[in-house]
Amino acid sequence: MKPYMIATSSTADLPRTWLDAHHIPFISYSFTRNGELCQDDCREESRAAIFQGMRNGDDLKTSMINEQTYVDFYQEQLDTGRDVIFLDMSEKMSVSFENAHRAADKVRQRYPDRRLYVMDTRCISGGLGLLVMEMVKRMEAGDSWDQVIAWGEENKLKIAHRFTVDDLNYLKRGGRVSNASALVGSLLRIKPVLYVPDVGTLDVVSKVRGRSSALAAIRDGILNDLSKIDATGHDMLILHADCQKDAEWVRDHVRAAHPELGNIQIGSLGVVIGAHTGPGLLATFYLCACRVPR
Repeated sequence: MKPYMIATSSTADLPRTWLDAHHIPFISYSFTRNGELCQDDCREESRAAIFQGMRNGDDLKTSMINEQTYVDFYQEQLDTGRDVIFLDMSEKMSVSFENAHRAADKVRQRYPDRRLYVMDTRCISGGLGLLVMEMVKRMEAGDSWDQVIAWGEENKLKIAHRFTVDDLNYLKRGGRVSNASALVGSLLRIKPVLYVPDVGTLDVVSKVRGRSSALAAIRDGILNDLSKIDATGHDMLILHADCQKDAEWVRDHVRAAHPELGNIQIGSLGVVIGAHTGPGLLATFYLCACRVPR
């Protein structure tokens, strides 16, 4: 069997310790912090500092990855002698997606005897991270290139994404809600509950009043999903933007209802998604029967 690797991007929101331990190369998205150019290094301490800075008024802006950066990244990986499966954010959520594919077409012409597979994952943030983790698990167990890709394509739409945010103004800046909606929502303490449907966008499934109601809605959505499958041994990711206690609350409720689950990992949200959603985002990712809004 020809050797191959799985590579991803920093927007998988996986911790650097895990990426390094499993030898998973990643391409870094860039961002500016108060005008200073930075690279997303996937380190937990960097993420924590970013969200604390945002609470203190720091201004973050993100940018796409250009085509040549993808070309250089793909070539660097192929030059190791292994073929490459590359996983990045959903096409619908990333303006970099077309650049990634154009770069792949160029690189394939330069390496005609090599394999480079770029998947439209239909996932974002920890959903992408969970897909990477599951596919790496199968690669490390000895599954072939074709088997790992087939598993990913068959199961990528079975990764549930459930979110809530604390401040609608960040979604307003990104065009997700209007100025009026953000103002009224803030005054009435309205919190959106969001999810990612099959097409890979980020949609609002409901709006509730108060943070505790939003967390309860996420918990209830998770429990409803898990009631439809055998969740024995399944792992879950919970990511947060400077709201550790809320993440622990969700974890503890889910664990109490489903002790058969595998690891429920809590970590910090990545910088790129966090720049558009702000501190206080809470997100959960796990395998389900199919993606449903409630």
